[in-house]
Amino acid sequence: MNIENAIKHFRTLLEEQIARTERMAKDNEKIDFSSLPQIIIGVIGGDGIGPIITDEAEVLLRSILKDEIESGKILIKNIKGLTIENRTAKNQAIPTDVLEEIKTCHVLLKGPTTTPNGGTLESANVAMRRELDLFANVRPVVVPEEGIDWIFFRENTEGEYVLGSHGIEIPDTLAVDFKVITDLGTRRIAKAAFEYAKQNGKNKIAIITKANIMKKTDGKFSKICHEVAAEYPGIDADEWYVDIMAANLIKENVRSRYQVFVLPNLYGDILTDEAAQLQGGVGTAGSANIGNKYAMFEAIHGSAPRMIERGDADYANPSSMFKASEMLLRHIGFVEKAESLSKALENIKFPTDRSETCQEFGERLRSVL
Repeated sequence: MNIENAIKHFRTLLEEQIARTERMAKDNEKIDFSSLPQIIIGVIGGDGIGPIITDEAEVLLRSILKDEIESGKILIKNIKGLTIENRTAKNQAIPTDVLEEIKTCHVLLKGPTTTPNGGTLESANVAMRRELDLFANVRPVVVPEEGIDWIFFRENTEGEYVLGSHGIEIPDTLAVDFKVITDLGTRRIAKAAFEYAKQNGKNKIAIITKANIMKKTDGKFSKICHEVAAEYPGIDADEWYVDIMAANLIKENVRSRYQVFVLPNLYGDILTDEAAQLQGGVGTAGSANIGNKYAMFEAIHGSAPRMIERGDADYANPSSMFKASEMLLRHIGFVEKAESLSKALENIKFPTDRSETCQEFGERLRSVL
């Protein structure tokens, strides 16, 4: 019976994923922010230190966009209810009423959310990326003194994460999770990476897989990325296995050779955290989650429950959310404002000696903008 139930479950998952690819094929119209009479920015606090660092990022955005808010070009609205308590009580990764409110916005600035280990409650991030089809996770890492200027294009809606809460378990015997790679999903993230390289004067792209082991899924990802590469003759595309690349990122005499990376979901999650550590830690890195219609900007780190338990959450580093705010500004067309914030973040660093709280750091940053 367990095997028969598993087969039925797997059939349902396959049917759902095929339906997703059909929706994906139809939804390819991109939003033009310059044509919108008003751009709506939703702010979501999240869990743990999330509300603390997100509140400070909202204050920053309101300061930078003061004139646009007063003219009505920009509307910033707070979205409540995406908390672990509310999500657990309703047993929904994103409660239905919260998702409806989210879909009234064009872009989101989101604090970190907690995902419990085990159980069936899906990650809010995974659900958000799926529901809004935020297929491109874009994470820059820059360390000028080390010759590091990287940008990662992580596929955001597939891989191990898309069905991570829908595996099969035969009690006391085995458990199976699933990895999904689609032609359309791979092609659009590859196109995003190569288009970025073309438009920004980059001539090297690293395709990251484990295609020697994961022959069907990573094999498909590899094949399609190389097909897309053939459309961009001025860009060199090399393939690297994820374990070797993990080593190369910390290998000082080779890491400066890399520019743009394109990679499946799980590998992207791991390697971008490693890369952020070279920049000063995951607290310094922002992340863009971009789709054709919606976009979400966030920190790459978690909700830091230990800081809450210790009572020192006021000293949480908001740099990640400030970087996410910079990426948000750039995405909606305020490039000059984004550049000003970027330069300020390069020159003003959050202290590591607890001489300044999150709010005090935000005040110091705003004073130079």
